[in-house]
Amino acid sequence: MKFEEVIGHIELLDSGLKNEANKAVNRLLTLRNWLIGFYIVEYEQKGEDRAAYGKKVLENISKKIDKPGFSVRNLKLFRQFYESYPSIGQSVSAQLQQTEFSIGQVVPAQFDKLLSEQSKAPIYAEVEEKTVNQLSFSHITLLLRINDPIKRAFYAVEAIRGIWSTHELKRQIAALLYERSGMSQSPEKLLETVHRNTLPSVDDRPVIKDLYALEFLGLPQQAAVEESDLETALIDHLQEFIRELGHGFCFEARQKRILIGDEYFFIDLVFYHRILKCHILIELKVEEFSHANAGQLNTYLNYYKKEVQEATDNPPVGILLVTDKNEALVEYATAGMDDQLFVRKYMLQLPTTKKLEDFVRQELKNI
Repeated sequence: MKFEEVIGHIELLDSGLKNEANKAVNRLLTLRNWLIGFYIVEYEQKGEDRAAYGKKVLENISKKIDKPGFSVRNLKLFRQFYESYPSIGQSVSAQLQQTEFSIGQVVPAQFDKLLSEQSKAPIYAEVEEKTVNQLSFSHITLLLRINDPIKRAFYAVEAIRGIWSTHELKRQIAALLYERSGMSQSPEKLLETVHRNTLPSVDDRPVIKDLYALEFLGLPQQAAVEESDLETALIDHLQEFIRELGHGFCFEARQKRILIGDEYFFIDLVFYHRILKCHILIELKVEEFSHANAGQLNTYLNYYKKEVQEATDNPPVGILLVTDKNEALVEYATAGMDDQLFVRKYMLQLPTTKKLEDFVRQELKNI
């Protein structure tokens, strides 16, 4: 055997088994979430003491379990998952029996009877079976937003066929692929073109990056944030640069996860300034300035103003650093700052535009 053949076999083995591990984690996570939904629905309908807990069953479950992944929002998703995909019960039962985990520990005796009472058109049952076996739960959360079962099945089939990431599935839903297919004289050609333009690239990223999988396995959520090496290096150094400035900066979080509506976002760096008494949100983009960048930062500022800011706090301040690798642009943003005295005060406490631009340019040269 030649050296290059050894390398080829090792790389193939590594990528193949990583892929299988990823599938196994996603499949078990999906089965768990469906069963949790089953329990919630059964309790809400037939729980012996459900009246004692009133309408706040999910809040009480979340507080009692008190673990990552069991937020009220997630519990609602699990319940919706069970109600939207009732026909996969037999698959859940069969797949759990293949594990070392005893199905009798989690599935009540009446489970099989309940399954036999469920009816679903065969085409949907087949699609749902493939959905839970081949798509991650993050894919499924996107599909759950679609009320029309035909439309939901369409996107599930195309996502499986195209091996779409969650980002690509979301993009195609937003681009109204289903509606355009219905309007097209040749939907087959349209879908062929779409799949040709969305061919998956070789994925050599860490195996588990899905937020739900991270919660399921108890891993740090930062692992789910995808950054280029350049962005990562810049944020590493920017974090230290801001800390060294002193002047009241208190580091709070990196890649701070926030939930807006039913979607997660990540803020690159979050500081609290004890002199200004406000949060400082910093976003770094390795690209030219765009209004989308400014709009995104403004969204984060408005979120902090509404959800995080205390009564004694001043409005949050945002710093946007944008570079096209030749020039650096720094934009300060404020959320509803009408007090000009405060605006002048924060400009004295925060690093100047020139200082930040010099930092970005120097870091780019060093990297």
